[in-house]
Amino acid sequence: MATWQSDPELENKVKRATERISENMHIVANEPSLAFYRLQEHVRKALTPMVDRRVEVTKLQYELQGRCYDVEYAVSALKAMDNAESTLKSVQDMLKNAIFLKQQLKYEEARRKKPETNSVYKRLSAHITLDLPELPELSDVVRETANRVESMMSNARHNNT
Repeated sequence: MATWQSDPELENKVKRATERISENMHIVANEPSLAFYRLQEHVRKALTPMVDRRVEVTKLQYELQGRCYDVEYAVSALKAMDNAESTLKSVQDMLKNAIFLKQQLKYEEARRKKPETNSVYKRLSAHITLDLPELPELSDVVRETANRVESMMSNARHNNT
């Protein structure tokens, strides 16, 4: 029988080599589990912020869509105003005409209401100075008669014109 002599250095190298092979076999055997664990960890950390961002983007999309509708409505209103130019011009012309007619009416009214400064009674009474005693009945009668004469003179003038 042959005797084997043990070489401690060789045994040490064999032991390290078998440990490395065993470790590598363990890593290769468990690598898919580790990869799935890392994926799960990444998804768990990244999913919540991603969902929050997606909700925010959806909300912003609805707001943007509403603002687009507002802009489209404003543009159509402006186009409608452009089409109303002829109508507004017509209204402006009618307003100018109404103002002119109102001014004419006001002028005619002022001309008709002009006080008669050439009244015969007034001209005559300006030259007559009488010292009459204070008689209340007589002054009322004189005033009434003066008014009647003045109105008759006005009527006669208007009928002549």
